[in-house]
Amino acid sequence: MEEHTHKKYWQRNLKYLALLLLIWFIVSYGCGILFADQLNEINFIGFPLGFWFAQQGSIYVFVILIFIYVRLMNKLDHEFDVDEI
Repeated sequence: MEEHTHKKYWQRNLKYLALLLLIWFIVSYGCGILFADQLNEINFIGFPLGFWFAQQGSIYVFVILIFIYVRLMNKLDHEFDVDEI
């Protein structure tokens, strides 16, 4: 892979990472801490929604974001012809 292509590949990779980590931060910190009081007025599966995000929701979102990252990176690898298959 030439230098320009390599740099472009890593810029997109870092963009994906930053976006996905920002989403996780908003869900875990925002929904679990900052907006917990407002979200606790809503019940989800019998629990206040803010409590649910703080205890389980952010973990679920993190796992989902891992799968999204894998899919994005597989597409990026294929686009830059560095995929394994």
